[in-house]
Amino acid sequence: MDLALLTGQRPADVLKLKRTDIRDGALWIIQNKTGARLGIEITGELSAIIAKINARPRKAISAYLIQDENGQPLTQGALRSRFDKARTLAKVDFQFRDIRAKAATDTGDLAHSQTLLGHKNRDMTEHYVKARMGERVKPLR
Repeated sequence: MDLALLTGQRPADVLKLKRTDIRDGALWIIQNKTGARLGIEITGELSAIIAKINARPRKAISAYLIQDENGQPLTQGALRSRFDKARTLAKVDFQFRDIRAKAATDTGDLAHSQTLLGHKNRDMTEHYVKARMGERVKPLR
């Protein structure tokens, strides 16, 4: 979940990330849906999360960053199940796909959000931000 939030990527794109996608100080992603190519700098919290992922004890090491205890790539079904369990325990009404919109709003900069999410046009990014934050308007007077 942290990896999805910090990168702003769709669940399918997070699940397909491999260790070989980490090079030259960046996490390189080719988005499934749009084909957008991104190199997300590995700094700050993202660096810490990747280190935490790599430090997890497991029976086998997979080429994939997100894997199960046996070294197999985590499936979308398994991700959904684990997320649902965590959401129930936390007692929050939140879906995994909402993480992407949260990443868009948390950047605080529409241009940065557009690049991070791999959107070709600003309208789609604005849709994500407005859906989460609402539209900003001026008062009557």
